[in-house]
Amino acid sequence: MKSRYRAEMILILTTLIAGAGWVFSKQSIVELPPLGFIGSRFLLAALILLPFCRKELKALGWAHILRAMMVGCFMASALFCWIFAVSVSDTLGEGAFIMSLSMLIVPLVAWVMTGTAPPRSFWLALPMALVGLLLISSATGWQFDLSQLWFLMAAIGFSIHFNLNRIYVAKISPILLTSLQLLTTGSLGLLLSYHLETWPETVSHNTWAWFTCSVIIATSLRYLLQTTGQKLVESTNAALIMLLEPIWTLLLSILVYGETLPVSKMIGCAILLSALIFFRFSTMSKAAR
Repeated sequence: MKSRYRAEMILILTTLIAGAGWVFSKQSIVELPPLGFIGSRFLLAALILLPFCRKELKALGWAHILRAMMVGCFMASALFCWIFAVSVSDTLGEGAFIMSLSMLIVPLVAWVMTGTAPPRSFWLALPMALVGLLLISSATGWQFDLSQLWFLMAAIGFSIHFNLNRIYVAKISPILLTSLQLLTTGSLGLLLSYHLETWPETVSHNTWAWFTCSVIIATSLRYLLQTTGQKLVESTNAALIMLLEPIWTLLLSILVYGETLPVSKMIGCAILLSALIFFRFSTMSKAAR
């Protein structure tokens, strides 16, 4: 009982760190180029995590390694969309709620990829989520602005990555899989940054401090805590706890950036969160039966 309670606290801490990671990233790309930031952050995070899975790496064949890194390319694409959205957005909170839509997009992608039709709970939750999205975009004249579109593209990218992970690399341990895909993302980010971006001649110590927090706290520590917590917590509880991330992001965005939400956006976020909770709870309950 105590171990389960401790694991749930670890997952709650994980969601808080994930929410703080949005702020760390936003602060870092004030001076650092977005792709260069993602590349450096995830490459360093991968190098921190890899020593923890050396035995698994040695035992894994090159075919599995290459497959994991190929799937990691989809993760990288989604992250590039995400960091661009963060760079042009003044409303991290609503972006986090849009990103959480990825779990509702996953069944649609699986339907296309494997022919498995979404469950009934998905079709009940989808209209709620769409209403929430419409209310979130209502302040811009019922149209998505640039950052909202990029956040939505990132959510679609993560849903594709989720399905590919489940199909092609299910046999690889979570920490090794995470390390390999972080390595892929970091390498691609730095490669694209070298060809597409210009780095500043000097970067302030303050920015490097935010970057360090992004690498050590929001990436390496976050994934280690998440892996640890999910091993000891029932999948239903873990899924619901992880929904705290957009709430923490919204609260931190209000505190740090003074983000204000019209009533329509607040209602939209609440409806979207309700749709996600309903879908996850229904899906997990059915799986348990």
